Amino acid sequence: MKTLSLDLRERILAAYDAEQGSREEIGRRFRVSTGMVKKLLQQRRKRGDIRPQHHRSGRKPMLLDSHRQRLDEMINKRPDITLAEMRSALEVTCSLPAIHYVLVEMGLTYKKRLSMLASRTARTSPGPARGGSAGRPASIPPGSSSSTSPQPRRT
Repeated sequence: MKTLSLDLRERILAAYDAEQGSREEIGRRFRVSTGMVKKLLQQRRKRGDIRPQHHRSGRKPMLLDSHRQRLDEMINKRPDITLAEMRSALEVTCSLPAIHYVLVEMGLTYKKRLSMLASRTARTSPGPARGGSAGRPASIPPGSSSSTSPQPRRT
């Protein structure tokens, strides 16, 4: 649905103020819903302004400026803090990606895995493998394929 122009909003309210009909009649006259007429009246009464509220659309951020300041303080105190610790310290229910996006906006990064012990440096295999067919028979007899049955022997 398109946003109503400021001119149309003003004409709707002028008609209502001049008592040219009820909300329903004015809505029909200007081809808007009764709810729109009601919304304009409420907006004018509460805000004193009838301009469209584009900046108020969309999902509201869960982490506010106060949370960002707190995150910054926590990171300055303890740079190795985990995301889970950040989330619990903020005392707000939010997802880990929400914290990630805030950290990115702040120009910060974080380690995505928990710290672990260093991997073993000792050998994990007994040694290098022997080369090809040295000393053992072939597993597939010559003249046959692993995907076909052996050819019948000639007699």
